[in-house]
Amino acid sequence: MGSDDIDNIINFRNSNPSATLGLHRLNSEYFIMAYLPVAKEAYVKINNNKYRMKNLKDNLFSYSSHNEINSYKIIYVDESKYINEIYDPYNFKTTLSDYDIFLYKSGKLYQGYQTFGAHKTKINNIPGVRFILWAPNAVAVSVIGNFNHWTTGMNPMTDVGNSGIWELFIPCIKENEYYKFALKLGNGEINVRTDPFAFYTEKRPRTASITVDIKYKWHDDLWLSKRNDMNCKEPLSIYEIHLGSWKKNNKEFLSYKELADDLIIYLKNMNFNYVEVMPLMEYPLDISWGYQVINYFAPTSRYGKPEDLMYFIDKMHENNIGVIMDWVPAHFPDDEYGLSMYDGTHLYDYSDPLMGRTPDWGTNVFDFGKNEVRSFLISSAMYWLDFYHFDGIRVDAVTLMIYRDFNRNKWLPNIYGDNINLEAISLLKEFNSEAHKNFKGIITVAEESSAYNGITKKIEDGGIGFDYKWNLGWMHDTLDFFSTDPLYRKYNINLITFTVSYAFSEKYILPISHDEVVYGKRSLFSKMPGDSNDKFNNLKLFFSYMFSYPGKKLLFMGTEFGQIEEWDVLNQLHWEELNGNRKLLINMVRDLNDIYQKYGELYHYDNSNEGFEWVDFNDRDNTVISFIRKYKNNEILCVFNLTPVVRENYNIGVNKYSYYDEIFNSDSKLYGGSNIKNNNLHSYERGMHGRKYSIEITLPPLCGLYIRCRNQLPTENAGGLFQEGNKRVTKEALKA
Repeated sequence: MGSDDIDNIINFRNSNPSATLGLHRLNSEYFIMAYLPVAKEAYVKINNNKYRMKNLKDNLFSYSSHNEINSYKIIYVDESKYINEIYDPYNFKTTLSDYDIFLYKSGKLYQGYQTFGAHKTKINNIPGVRFILWAPNAVAVSVIGNFNHWTTGMNPMTDVGNSGIWELFIPCIKENEYYKFALKLGNGEINVRTDPFAFYTEKRPRTASITVDIKYKWHDDLWLSKRNDMNCKEPLSIYEIHLGSWKKNNKEFLSYKELADDLIIYLKNMNFNYVEVMPLMEYPLDISWGYQVINYFAPTSRYGKPEDLMYFIDKMHENNIGVIMDWVPAHFPDDEYGLSMYDGTHLYDYSDPLMGRTPDWGTNVFDFGKNEVRSFLISSAMYWLDFYHFDGIRVDAVTLMIYRDFNRNKWLPNIYGDNINLEAISLLKEFNSEAHKNFKGIITVAEESSAYNGITKKIEDGGIGFDYKWNLGWMHDTLDFFSTDPLYRKYNINLITFTVSYAFSEKYILPISHDEVVYGKRSLFSKMPGDSNDKFNNLKLFFSYMFSYPGKKLLFMGTEFGQIEEWDVLNQLHWEELNGNRKLLINMVRDLNDIYQKYGELYHYDNSNEGFEWVDFNDRDNTVISFIRKYKNNEILCVFNLTPVVRENYNIGVNKYSYYDEIFNSDSKLYGGSNIKNNNLHSYERGMHGRKYSIEITLPPLCGLYIRCRNQLPTENAGGLFQEGNKRVTKEALKA
């Protein structure tokens, strides 16, 4: 061992500290080296005997003996005169396998969370924590924490096989130890950084990673078994929520457990069957809403511990409520303790700012073509599905990922000279493939705002493989239409009729999300025209239209009761407003959820024109539109009077000669309406809208009606016959 080896340890520039530190044998002599910069004195404990170590230089201590040494401990006294007795970390070999290194560097280590990060384990029957980190451009890396007084270089890691992946086992570290990594850069500077694979961290503004041994007994086997049989033809009514601002306790955050207990009651009462949580991966700034993530494997400590989030999800499952997580694999922020310039280089992001920076958001775009980054990102998604039993992942900012020129004046073309990020497309396909292969019944959702073709098409058919895409075109056009004064709607009716032309081009979710009720866009209630009563009536009409239109449903919290103000991430919803008309409105949304999930006509063919049929989209003078939703032999006629004028004796063509039942009326007194109803409806053999039959109804003002065909002939002398297609058959034949 030369003086250079000693200097490299002392000066923290050694990538293979085990070659110097720990137990070594030279000929017949055994010697132990330990670097203890916080020690005043140090000893070796062998077979309960204590031997003083020699301070060779700057607290690099040594001990030598001609007697054989196998097991030993190191005892040192620090500046506070505390006596520390430890197993020597450098008397344990690295455990990282060549195969894991190969998979990670090939972009194929999809369960990287089982390898990287801080894991409680035992080596040679000694308990401790194994740390593994990817930092290929660092000169040296050390683990720092309370256990070594945050002393850089005291616990240097080993670059395993010169792979750029560093490992260290520190014996006897317990749960809930705080730690970070110190990285020596090529220019001599030291970065102190979070663990990219940290499974838990301090509550902001503090930023240390925390060693945890997460243990939770799940109770959701029945739910997971049921989930395996789910498919895209199921009704999906999603409540999007920001956990920190749904409800608070005197402006303090509620815990995951407190939120679960309150939220379950609310969701069940409102008949939502899924909840989508805005990002819960640890992030520094409350005002980022969670979309500027630092720790991709740590649930935010704002609301409690990892086990508390598991409780939240478990309880949702016990109550037949699925949980979707917002995931942000597109970009990450500049915070100095995070991923940005992690080892002094653009390790996680593209180095060219034309690829690696978001012009509008000031964040860094992940390098989707770098294999290690692909392993990191896909492992993150798999972790939440695997470890936390999430039922779905909504991928944020997919448009940013797939377009190299997204919001850019200058951009770099791909190898074919166009603007598609082929690496991102490949990553998204791989993510979808692995997610669906390993977790049956989960759903993946793309927030994608362009007309890119094939977002929800199967991968084998040339698509990207998402289950659903947010229908942002429908959202923008529909909100534009409903925010128009009813007097002028007849001039803009194409805004809502045109959306059907692409309604089945992808598998869609209809989103009224957080993005539409912030930054001066106004709340959904405030978008509606007119005075307060007009706004309520228009909002009821809007919800009636949304729940009958093809596509799964998503409502952001607060929209369901017509909150007046925009969403404020720093404060809870305005629950004090929930009275009067707002109480009636929320009851209507509850009933719409129930009707939507009860009748297959309203959801079974959401993704196919087989379940949708226009009746009339040309009645501009009356500003009325109507369509039929179908499933098997059943039909629901959906009619919308888009003006505040009552339309009496209004004729609409229908497909069947039958009785019809009004199953929903947004003008009902139950919802604060004028209670104009249509009873005892039946069709006549009087042609209308290209159909042989028609019904005559009264359209209440600003109202949505759902009228269901009973499939029963409306004549007293029908002899018990029922309608089936163009035939009239007995009840028994109908059942058959």
